[in-house]
Amino acid sequence: LKQPSWLQHPRGGACPAWRSPQRPRRRAIRGPGPAAANRVEGQYIDMAMSRLSNTVRLAARRSAWSTARAYTPMIAFRAGSGSANLGNRNAEELILQLRQVIEKDSTAGLHQLANEWFSRADVDRSMFLEAKELASLMAEVGVPLQGQEVETFFSHFDVAKVGRISYADFTKTLRGEMPQFAASLAFMNQYRGHYPSNLVALKSDLDVFDRDESEEWLESLDAVVDHHGPLKARFLVHELIDQAVRKGLKVSPSITTPMLNTIPTSMEPTYPGDLAMERRISNLVRWNAAVMVSDGNKRAAGVGGHIGTFASICDMWEVGMNHFFRGKAYPGGMGDQVYMQGHAAPGAYARAYLEGRLSLERIMGFRQEVDGKGVPSYPHPRLMPDFWENPTVSMGIGPLAAVTQARFFRYLHLRGMADTSGSRVWCFIGDGEMDEPESIYAIARAGYERLNNLIMVVNCNYQRLDGPVRGNSKVIQEFEGVFRGAGYDCIKLVWGSAWTSLIERDSDGRFIDVLERTPDGDCQRFSAKQDGALLRKEMFIDNGIGHLVEHWSDDELLAAYLQPGGHDHQKIYAAFAQAEKNAESGGRPTVILAKTLKGFSLATFQGRNTVHQQKTMKEEEMMDFRTVLQIPLSDEQIKMGGAGLGGEFFRNPGPDSPEVKYMLERRAALGGCYPMRTPAKVSSLIRLPDASIWTGFDQGSPKEMSTTMAFANLLRRMMKAGDFGKRICPMVTDEARTFGLNSFFHEFKIHAPFGQHYTPVDHDSLMKYSEAPDGQMLQEGISEAGALCTWIAAGTSYASQGCPMLPFFIYYSMFGFQRVGDFIWQAADARTRGFLLGATAGRTTLNGEGLQHQDGHSLLIALTNPAVIGWDPAFAYELAYIIEDGIQKMWGEDKDLIYYISVYNENYIQPAVPEVKTLGKTAKEGCLKGLYKFAEAPADKDLTVRLVGTGSIMKQVLDAVDLLAEFGVGCELWSATNIGEMHREAFRKERYARLHPMEQPPSFWVKDCLGDYDGVTVFASDNISQYPQLIEKYVGGDFVILGTDGFGRSDTRVKLRRFFEVDKESITVAALSALSRQGKVKPEVVVQAMEKFEIKYERPDITMDGCLPVD
Repeated sequence: LKQPSWLQHPRGGACPAWRSPQRPRRRAIRGPGPAAANRVEGQYIDMAMSRLSNTVRLAARRSAWSTARAYTPMIAFRAGSGSANLGNRNAEELILQLRQVIEKDSTAGLHQLANEWFSRADVDRSMFLEAKELASLMAEVGVPLQGQEVETFFSHFDVAKVGRISYADFTKTLRGEMPQFAASLAFMNQYRGHYPSNLVALKSDLDVFDRDESEEWLESLDAVVDHHGPLKARFLVHELIDQAVRKGLKVSPSITTPMLNTIPTSMEPTYPGDLAMERRISNLVRWNAAVMVSDGNKRAAGVGGHIGTFASICDMWEVGMNHFFRGKAYPGGMGDQVYMQGHAAPGAYARAYLEGRLSLERIMGFRQEVDGKGVPSYPHPRLMPDFWENPTVSMGIGPLAAVTQARFFRYLHLRGMADTSGSRVWCFIGDGEMDEPESIYAIARAGYERLNNLIMVVNCNYQRLDGPVRGNSKVIQEFEGVFRGAGYDCIKLVWGSAWTSLIERDSDGRFIDVLERTPDGDCQRFSAKQDGALLRKEMFIDNGIGHLVEHWSDDELLAAYLQPGGHDHQKIYAAFAQAEKNAESGGRPTVILAKTLKGFSLATFQGRNTVHQQKTMKEEEMMDFRTVLQIPLSDEQIKMGGAGLGGEFFRNPGPDSPEVKYMLERRAALGGCYPMRTPAKVSSLIRLPDASIWTGFDQGSPKEMSTTMAFANLLRRMMKAGDFGKRICPMVTDEARTFGLNSFFHEFKIHAPFGQHYTPVDHDSLMKYSEAPDGQMLQEGISEAGALCTWIAAGTSYASQGCPMLPFFIYYSMFGFQRVGDFIWQAADARTRGFLLGATAGRTTLNGEGLQHQDGHSLLIALTNPAVIGWDPAFAYELAYIIEDGIQKMWGEDKDLIYYISVYNENYIQPAVPEVKTLGKTAKEGCLKGLYKFAEAPADKDLTVRLVGTGSIMKQVLDAVDLLAEFGVGCELWSATNIGEMHREAFRKERYARLHPMEQPPSFWVKDCLGDYDGVTVFASDNISQYPQLIEKYVGGDFVILGTDGFGRSDTRVKLRRFFEVDKESITVAALSALSRQGKVKPEVVVQAMEKFEIKYERPDITMDGCLPVD
């Protein structure tokens, strides 16, 4: 059968030689032959959809290079200077001219040269060019070859004299003095363009491939490219791939799509609200938010704030508030959780002011909170516990918290703890914030968890705090690739209605091409300059598409450009509605990439690099702003407000106005105002477990046990305690076996929303790795940051869903406060209630891991967080008392506290609770106050010292008793469980005494216990010495502190404790030395002890050689 002329290869001739001659050829999607030259590409799409089969996969792979090509910025080559002796130039002259062309257009020129190469070389998948094709390429890039020059130039590259050259041969010869990296950029950028396709071999060997049909599909695509252009072919390929995915074919979709709105105008739903009314409301909210910051800084210079961020998201915020964000009374949970960009907080206050939830006095106190009348800078539940729910500053903590919140909502639902079917999580994040590693991890996690209840909105205003996010490229395209690659449904909200009308007039795709290759830095400049003539020249006339905007004046053109999709209510609604639909019926998270303008509608701020630092508006700027937003304010009112009288320029039309009524009606329909925090009163909801759970260790244990294993034992008891036990959320970061929790795998199951679809390698063992949708244990993977955020979601569920859950997160203590302290601060801000267990604690107790793992300072860092109470128990019964106390305070008394507890991995016999009392209090009471007497000093000793121990070093303290007895010294023993709280109590009492000079100074526990004493007290700990120094001034007599200052290192516990001088021998020598200084023993006794125990002053330390002064 003769091949139709319009499907012949550009070289001429019939089908490739490898086509099977036994089969008649069948036509796939027919390209535009002579009788069908005017078909629109929609007909091709429809025909393609009807014939989808496995051939879609092959067509998609075959077209991948052209898809990549379409996303490379296209440039118009400028001819090099070259020689005037046309037709007789030698190879060196021609190469020089080509280099000049490439250098003029920099890397973009090299990219384009490569694309043009493969547009020719890929016709028959050979990846080679012959002489005529090379000449055509050179003419295209601006170096036309004439006469003998074709053969001369080609021979220069065809070193092997085979009659064809590869792109590798070409670039290697061309490179010359050019840097290798620059010369190989375009080469590396191609999508498999420099490798022959392995599909050729596959199709030759396997009968499953219909070679004729595959070739016809490819030829049809070539025909579309030839007759309709690459842009329309690109759209066709995208449609085919998307349909293939919808049909369940295992084909990877493209990670980027054209720089267009995902939802075309024809598919937008009808706007359900009063659009004119909502625009007026948006203007009121935007106005009040801006003047809130400006007014605050005029009346209290330097308080700061941000005007530009909320100006960029105001329209999206308002569309969400009027139509999407669900309040606490919405069915199927307690509404949505919305993570707002922290810098946009004034917008939430401005709306709450119109709703009547915040008074004028409060919003005039923006960032002026000390007197209790103002509002905080950012979303801070700790400061506004009835308003904010989710802290989102500092950068990066919001996205990861939002992802784990969405995941925990699903956890609650699958475990039957709460109905969260109607609750979604919305996360607004700035494009600059996407640089944070937490943001990137959040994207990946939501993707593989398939969190369809998560909607992320990236505010792409193209600006960081100092300048552009990606000045040289397209940040929206970049983010689309990231999100789509992670498995998101990606909705691009790029252009407003007016600008979209231009795109719809673009018949040949040149305008879209211009938009895709205009760098974000130039887009930002057009917004900031606000010059319609400049925009017309650089974007349209210079690119040969000036005819598209001939019907618009410069002002009309500029107005269309200055209202991108993120400021067009109709477009926003369409994007949000699709995202909501995805959340209800989709199987993966959604992201909306919204193009906005930072400082939108603020003429002197908009799009400028300085907009983030703009804190005030001049009178003239406010008047212009007023006019743009149509705010009913006179010039005189603005001047009066600017004179410091305050309040005159805030606009609230009042509760009976149509605007406020509309706002409240819309919020009522969505379940109530937002943001709003309504925590459950846990003390009235949950019955705490019987006291017998906490007394299991009171009698001690003859079997050696670590406090880590004691915790595992106690945790199991709690989890079996009826309804209370179901609310326990144990979580680990892939270290359950280290912490003795591997038996929990089978008993309580690991939470896995999609179940366990494989047979684990230990399936035949008693403690097998078992996953289930209703599993109680949270196995968080190797991410302390992710686990901390899940812990926050669990510890705030009493407020977010009215469903109290009690999280216990156990981890390597070194990777807690030191590694993710910012998230623990966020947890405190969010009023999280829960337990953090710093396991394998102690610089010498975790003996083998070395410098990066050995922790001796987390308790000191914990003290910097006001909501954290840090504990260092030595014995199992202490641990039980502390956890009981924490649960009583968090759930029995509704206190928003975090308990941090150090637990150790050293096994020793656990003693019974001592009967001795401390100032009339039991050991349990003293333990919970931070210090109690463990044993009295023997009466038969003339000399006594007081030994205080904490954590695992308490065992060394106990062992030092017998050594000191050999020197005739008796010991009074104390256990210190909480140095930090004793310090805080002392600080509070000292302040009281300072400000009540007429009263007797109040007493406090550490001074009462240790203050009235003139002897020797030795304090030994596996923490650095700065921690016990917090109570040093309250201890009477001589106070000797032994701590583990310095870097950790790997060795046995015995050697480590000798190196850091916290072993029993070092404690003995320290006590004797202090007694010697008091004149109670001779110095020779100390020397004798040092010789006996082989303790020396010299202590080489490779980690600090040459860094410390010589003593």
